Amino acid sequence: MMDTSKIKEHMDVLDSAGKNIGKVDHLEGGDKIKLTKTDSPDGKHHVVPVSWVDHVDTHVHLNKPVGDISALQRAS
Repeated sequence: MMDTSKIKEHMDVLDSAGKNIGKVDHLEGGDKIKLTKTDSPDGKHHVVPVSWVDHVDTHVHLNKPVGDISALQRAS
């Protein structure tokens, strides 16, 4: 299980190909990472499941190639 305490606000989130897909706004419900809307191309919040996190160092690294913001869940 991922140690979510390592995930901090404003960390860059990178997909498995190393593409920056946004910045952490905050953790939501302990199982989702909400991304900032200011870094989103559509100006909306998006969420990434914590289960997609491969590891955390100075960035949050995902284990999936997201490729496009539309692959992410839109937050309400």
